Amino acid sequence: MIDVQHEGFYGRIDGSGELHTKADKGVILNARILWTFSAAYQLTDNPKHKMMADRAYEYFVKFFMDRRYGGVFWMLDCTGEMVEGKKQTYAQAFAIYALTEYHKINPFRRALDHAKYLFELLEEHCFDSKRNGYAEALSQDWQPISDVRLSEKDLNATKTMNTHLHVLEAYTNLYRVWKDKALAVQLKNMIELMSSKFLDESGHYKLFFDDNWKLLSDEFSFGHDIEGSWLLCEAAEVLGNETLLERCKEVAMKMVKAALEGLDEDGGLMNEANEQGITDSDKHWWPQAEALVGLVNAWQITQDASYLETLKGIWHFTKANIITEEQEWRWRVSKDGTPYADEDIAGPWKCPYHNGRAMIELNRRLP
Repeated sequence: MIDVQHEGFYGRIDGSGELHTKADKGVILNARILWTFSAAYQLTDNPKHKMMADRAYEYFVKFFMDRRYGGVFWMLDCTGEMVEGKKQTYAQAFAIYALTEYHKINPFRRALDHAKYLFELLEEHCFDSKRNGYAEALSQDWQPISDVRLSEKDLNATKTMNTHLHVLEAYTNLYRVWKDKALAVQLKNMIELMSSKFLDESGHYKLFFDDNWKLLSDEFSFGHDIEGSWLLCEAAEVLGNETLLERCKEVAMKMVKAALEGLDEDGGLMNEANEQGITDSDKHWWPQAEALVGLVNAWQITQDASYLETLKGIWHFTKANIITEEQEWRWRVSKDGTPYADEDIAGPWKCPYHNGRAMIELNRRLP
């Protein structure tokens, strides 16, 4: 994926393995590359991983940072020219997450300064001080826009669970390296939002809301449920609030139970459902990865070995159906295990973050 002509990394490899050298370069892919290699280097001490992190950082700050209005662009063309400049809150959060991780391996390159500035911009432009929560997206110059969708499959909702979950994730990582009082307040607020406003009584995350917190959809996502379970615990632990941590552990166990409603007989975790039942039985790569971390976290909380047995089932399913002979992870398979061969191996959304992070977390958490 290394772009030898225009710096950074190419934007896409399709399902047949063909490299698209002229593909646009998305901020999510590039932020996740930066996070993954920065985190991997801390585990492996492999200089190649640091070299990739350095390359990702240099490209990111040179091309994705908006020097006129602040924040990060959504999409560049293959040469590094801005294609879409909207300020998606999700993207600003991933930039913070990646930059703070890179700061841990190279604290002398202003990565933390960039992350602090992005935090300040989010709080200034996106935080709803009257009704709480964060706006889904704004224009390049931080003004309201009519279409705020993160992707074509999402509802045009102004407050979404997915974006808030990753603001929580970003603020957690930022607080690890910057014990700022204002950040602590907002991180605690995010923990409380993610464990109350977005959570229904059954332990599932509700996905889409308007500005006034009117629920717009009854769908829920098993992968986000189990991802949120461990991210909540991590956030409360980093914040250092023991009372909040104990409450998050209780919430996490409820969320794990809810997420495992999507566990199929073959060990794979299905994608989405609503109160009437399963609405998407496909098994995407990233819910399997997040389930591995959520289950090991559940085991750490309870010491109940059944969670490790479930983890093993998901891992065996993943090895047999998701991980290819080249050690890449397929995007998804159908309920019966048939791969979707036309979906990207790497691209704006397909990246090393979920699966790379899962492997890092299992190395860190398992004896």
